[in-house]
Amino acid sequence: MQIVLFDTSVRTQLYPFSLIRPLATLRSGIFTMQERWSAVLGKDVSLLTEAYLQQHLPAQEINNDDFLYINASIVFSTELFNEVIKLAKETALYKGDVLVAVCCSNALSFPIEEEQLASFKKQTTESAVNLLAYPFDLVRMNDALLRMDFDFIKRTGKSATLSSTNTVINPEQIFIEEGAEVEYCHLNASSGPIYIGKHALLMEGTMIRGPFAALDEAVVKMGSKIYGATSVGRKCTVGGEIKNAVFFDYSNKAHDGYLGDAVIGSWCNIGAGASCSNVKNTAGTVKIWNQPLRKWIAAGNKCGVMLGDYSKVSINASLTTGMVAGICSHILNDGLSPKFVKDFTWDIRTGEKYIFEKALSDIENWMQMKNKTLTNADKSVVEYLYGQL
Repeated sequence: MQIVLFDTSVRTQLYPFSLIRPLATLRSGIFTMQERWSAVLGKDVSLLTEAYLQQHLPAQEINNDDFLYINASIVFSTELFNEVIKLAKETALYKGDVLVAVCCSNALSFPIEEEQLASFKKQTTESAVNLLAYPFDLVRMNDALLRMDFDFIKRTGKSATLSSTNTVINPEQIFIEEGAEVEYCHLNASSGPIYIGKHALLMEGTMIRGPFAALDEAVVKMGSKIYGATSVGRKCTVGGEIKNAVFFDYSNKAHDGYLGDAVIGSWCNIGAGASCSNVKNTAGTVKIWNQPLRKWIAAGNKCGVMLGDYSKVSINASLTTGMVAGICSHILNDGLSPKFVKDFTWDIRTGEKYIFEKALSDIENWMQMKNKTLTNADKSVVEYLYGQL
């Protein structure tokens, strides 16, 4: 049976992180949604999304296999997993009005709508269903998903030995992959597990309180203070004070400054001394702007920056509570930042737009610093989004 994680209209609510990727590749915890389902199923999982992204994904194999489509915005749970894998053919599983999963003989097309399911048997799940609805949910769910993913990794793998130079609390809840370098650090796993990926580097003096994950080849700079629940993506470099944050792959916050209750897209850079506010002076409800929906979304009383992919923050910048920055934007400001910065903004003071060729050139420069290069697929997606301005 072919397993396919499908996007829904929830994509627009997860702006800006849904712009350059399918929902299943969003990270919360140690794994992305796709990686989590694939790990548990023990097989590759395909994706179904919008055309401008789908064209760059591996094509679905059309053979005699049946298809199991699972809503990509639904967070994995063992209870739900056990239900969807037993779903009968030509059956659609719902939770209220949310389509959870579909089992069928023939491939479906994006978007999966009621017309395609008219002849299907309708079934309602009794399982609890948690849905990624807004970008700040990636942070809210990070604690629980870090613990779930850690338990899976610990159950299915074996940790390397941790050096005796480290100060460790609750070592049973620490997992170190082979090749990771961790010396003279303070690791406190009493409040949650700590996972260190392959060839990651935790420099001396690093202080971490779990739950925490640093993925493959991530770097944590000397003297960093990191509180859970925090996930640092592959080849990220982080430092300073960080609390309850999710970094997608290849981003940097390498210097002093505070970041809390925040989500940082891929290929971002936050300059030295920059800090973000995560709570209002009134301790009231923080609202974030959703550009596709053109409305404010309540995010609770704590919400930091939602920084879109390819975006950069200047040194000593002050990022206002619940700030949202679109993709490929520059935050260069003397005082407090605005609440919202549009995609491809070159100058937030004048509203000047990034020149397209310059945007591509700058993305390429940053990629080369991590020994990567801008692919034709990357260029195509950026060009499509630039054309939507």
